[in-house]
Amino acid sequence: MRRPQLPRPAGTTRPRLLVALTAVAVLTATTAASCGDDAPDLALASAARNPVSEVIDAPATVTARAAATLTAPADGTLASLPVQPGQSVKRGQVLAVVDSPSAQQRLRQAKEALDAAKRAGRGVSTGDLTSSRRGTDKAANEAFDAAREAAEKIADPKVRGALLTQVTAAKRQYTAAARSADQAVRSVQRGINGLSSAVGALSAAQRLQAQQGYDLAKSTVDALTLRAPIAGVVQPGGTRAGGSPTGGLAGLLEQAGGAQAAGLDPSVLAPGQGGPPAGVDDAVAVGGRVTAGTPVLTVVDTGQLGLLAEVDETDVLLVKAGVTAAVELDAVTGASYDATVRSVDVLPTNSAQGGVTYRVRLALGAGKLAENEPAPTPRPGMNAIVHLRVREAADAVTVPASAVFSADGRDAVWVVRDGKAGRAAVTVGVQGSDLVQILNGVQPGDRIVVRGTDQVRDGQEVR
Repeated sequence: MRRPQLPRPAGTTRPRLLVALTAVAVLTATTAASCGDDAPDLALASAARNPVSEVIDAPATVTARAAATLTAPADGTLASLPVQPGQSVKRGQVLAVVDSPSAQQRLRQAKEALDAAKRAGRGVSTGDLTSSRRGTDKAANEAFDAAREAAEKIADPKVRGALLTQVTAAKRQYTAAARSADQAVRSVQRGINGLSSAVGALSAAQRLQAQQGYDLAKSTVDALTLRAPIAGVVQPGGTRAGGSPTGGLAGLLEQAGGAQAAGLDPSVLAPGQGGPPAGVDDAVAVGGRVTAGTPVLTVVDTGQLGLLAEVDETDVLLVKAGVTAAVELDAVTGASYDATVRSVDVLPTNSAQGGVTYRVRLALGAGKLAENEPAPTPRPGMNAIVHLRVREAADAVTVPASAVFSADGRDAVWVVRDGKAGRAAVTVGVQGSDLVQILNGVQPGDRIVVRGTDQVRDGQEVR
């Protein structure tokens, strides 16, 4: 990574950028110059056209495309393990079976509770009161009609009149009583309807709760058969902490939740578990006891390896998708791998050294050894250094980086014309470690002071 560029007093040299130069500079011969016997030691060179690259170095970790850790869904024993460590598996393939009597018992209990809930709360009934009222009215009307007919057949007018009066009064009393009965029936019916509605709602809630409990218990039992969620290579137990490009496992765990430390890109990492202490094998043998959440197997998809790099905030604005890089691995001395930037994170992370960095994700390509032989395929978690070629110029006007200094808030160089030094303001383009591109202010062939720039004054005679 590069250091931030700060203004410097006139006559001071520009610090060399900590980036790698891929182009080979072709300069004219350097010439010693002096102004007298006790003059400062100066060196000159000519500006020339050269290819130049600006490269940013960043620590990185090799990542797998995806990983998923399979854990025991319930307490029990490992009943079968039809795969071996290092075996390639397909998505959906059965990897292990857990025997859990407790999970089976919970499923039976949930089924019984669901059956009981379906039988309960089927409503409240008090008979058809309306139909009963209609039958009573019919019988009463028939009785009143018969009594009236019988009274009208009596010959004595006084007795007949008295009986008819009694029938009329009785019918009036019945009508009033029937009206009260109707009101009572309606009140009862309203209460019954409300009660039935409440009982129905309660029963529905009970059935829903019982169904959810049953579904959960059944899914737990179904999950006792562990299947590969992705295609990849099997390894026992959970993900383990690995290498660190940014200094320390604690920082990695804080930044990526354990993912980067395990050599996995957090954006494609399925939930997993941490590994055991050093020197402990966490492989679960057939017949071994497991508890809910115990890591049984991890499937790692290594079909496409990637890199997760940490780029300093002072450099990240130059990194774009599609930028190419050369990669060096600590584990493969002398090999160089190709890589291409896929994306740059928007949000930053705090590095272990306290600075602000941004994650850059790259696709890792093939590698070659110094003898041009194919390099070994890396493993997730290996440490690497990526050399990001952020800017390139094929035919640029260049000067040595040591020739550029800062004066009055601008970049400048000393140009020697007719034996005298003159300060020329310049605009710097692509910045290599040895050469920098000059966009304006200098022409090819101009003689430039490249050593002792802090000892030169404007108009000074230089032989």
